[in-house]
Amino acid sequence: MISDGDQVNDADAPDDHWPDDFVVNDRTCIVTREATSPDQLIRFVRGPDGAVVPDLKRQLPGRGCWIRAERQLVDRAVKKQLFARALKSDAKASADLGALVDRLLVADLAGMMNMARKAGQFVSGAMKVDAAVRSGAAVGVFHASDAAADGVRKIDQARKAWKLGTDAGEDIPAFLLLTGAELDEVMGENAFIHACALAGQAGEGVVKRANLLEQYRKGGLSQTKGVADMPKQ
Repeated sequence: MISDGDQVNDADAPDDHWPDDFVVNDRTCIVTREATSPDQLIRFVRGPDGAVVPDLKRQLPGRGCWIRAERQLVDRAVKKQLFARALKSDAKASADLGALVDRLLVADLAGMMNMARKAGQFVSGAMKVDAAVRSGAAVGVFHASDAAADGVRKIDQARKAWKLGTDAGEDIPAFLLLTGAELDEVMGENAFIHACALAGQAGEGVVKRANLLEQYRKGGLSQTKGVADMPKQ
């Protein structure tokens, strides 16, 4: 996260203060100028109309630039007009680009949840979630952010019991990213109050996208380094 007195403060400088030897590449954030894992970065390109476009799938043609997946960094890049320098063009970033990225991340997460459900790797309902957590099948737990505290507490107890029973180094991550109304809007009949992703490629894809959305909104590291590292019974 950005903090005063840190090297990241250099991002407050106008873009013409960038060092001459600064090179934009696939692992460099144009705001912090730090190299990091591509999994923690969001790619942007210049669209045909000159507008800056988020490229979550990293498939759009043309020169791209990268920003660490944090809302405050995207907002700063817009404010400081860093995209034009990084893309070497007259690319223009909309003032609401940060909000657009958030909406796209939510849509991507919801789509992956629906895909995982079809693959049998995403289940909903408090009893099913509790059973999946206690059996070690769950790789991520999801609650509506306005879910009743008692329901969340009971599933938290199951997560603690699993961790104690397996001596796991990491908790099964739990996410409260969207309200019930927001889930209804993006998922329709597949909306839930309590749900969990199960082990498997699709289920792990859900957790990966949830981590990215949480990181984008809160800054800093996601809850777990990787579901593949989590021990199972």
